[in-house]
Amino acid sequence: MAIAADIQRAMEDSSWIRRMFELGIQLRQERGAENVFDLSLGNPIAEPPPQFFDELRNFAASDSPGAHRYMPNSGYVETRQAVADALSDETGLSYGADHIVMTVGAAAALNIVVHSLCDRDDEVVILTPFFAEYLFYATNHGAKPVVVGCDEHFMPDLEELEGKLSARTKMVIVNSPNNPSGAMYPPSLIEALADLLRAKSAEFGTEIFLISDEPYRKILFDEHSYPFPQLAYERTITVTSHAKDLALPGDRIGYIAVHPEYDDGGLLMDALIFCNRVLGFVNAPAIMQHLVRNLQTVTIDTTDYQQKRDYLYVVLRAAGYEVRKPEGAFYMFPKSPVEDEMELVAALQRQGVLVVPGRGFGMEGYFRISYCVEQRELEGAAPGFAAAMSELTGG
Repeated sequence: MAIAADIQRAMEDSSWIRRMFELGIQLRQERGAENVFDLSLGNPIAEPPPQFFDELRNFAASDSPGAHRYMPNSGYVETRQAVADALSDETGLSYGADHIVMTVGAAAALNIVVHSLCDRDDEVVILTPFFAEYLFYATNHGAKPVVVGCDEHFMPDLEELEGKLSARTKMVIVNSPNNPSGAMYPPSLIEALADLLRAKSAEFGTEIFLISDEPYRKILFDEHSYPFPQLAYERTITVTSHAKDLALPGDRIGYIAVHPEYDDGGLLMDALIFCNRVLGFVNAPAIMQHLVRNLQTVTIDTTDYQQKRDYLYVVLRAAGYEVRKPEGAFYMFPKSPVEDEMELVAALQRQGVLVVPGRGFGMEGYFRISYCVEQRELEGAAPGFAAAMSELTGG
């Protein structure tokens, strides 16, 4: 076999999300699209806000010379300053353009950060439940993923984390609101996590970074406000994208933000910019940098997502599922009524409903539902959830 052994193994263990998405294509061909309800993929059906199209039209009409040329690898200074100004307003910290790197989405941002910080066999701590690609982002760069469990509310087990931190730990990745659970870490947990990382960094004589992956930061419900980790911990690096808050997943635009009070921020920024280049991203897309410059305070209307969350929560509870009501994002992570969630996933497939098994996120016995779909998809799936529960429990 010509391909690398590591890649072959990774492909065999690759994303359950994509597997279910591909199964959905097959089932629609076999049963008809109207009989299949695909709740597997976090591909938002929301359209970008009107301001995005205003910016797009203005840019297309401007015919500005040089608008498509190379720019600094970190991105246009005007765009970076706009990001910095918005972050400063939100956090009260003094971000500047020199703390920002524009990236090809959050996935590129995470790979850039790991490549910048990790030597071979350094450790990247990943908190359960997790976005499965985190494992590959670590191993892409020779680092070792270290998985830490959570409690029944999907809050990380800080006692287990303390036991797994070591002198080789370079970073802990947090994703809040979380994919797949929709849970948001409260300020008290963030502060306890910061205290632990600060103490362990001092104990080992190292620097442990907190990498805050925030694509769902602005998709919050019930008037929740976001607890910014950088307010608790000076070694916080923010990575995010506009895939969800501006509904631009296919346009691949995001950024990295280094804490403005981190002592070696200049050297860290140099490393991030260098890695942005040598990993082949070179720079974030020029057009998207121009467009999002004036959209840093704009977000899609989250009312629709909250209404769908509420609808689905009622449906699942009425059918007998144990599920935590999310604070944000557009996922639910119910507990399977049987120990092996693959049985539940299969039972739902027989009803034409596609979900993702929890083992794809590091937690067997659960399953993920994505509700960033048309309302008719949720309504069509509702009888299937009840029927699958009845089939497996005899209820």
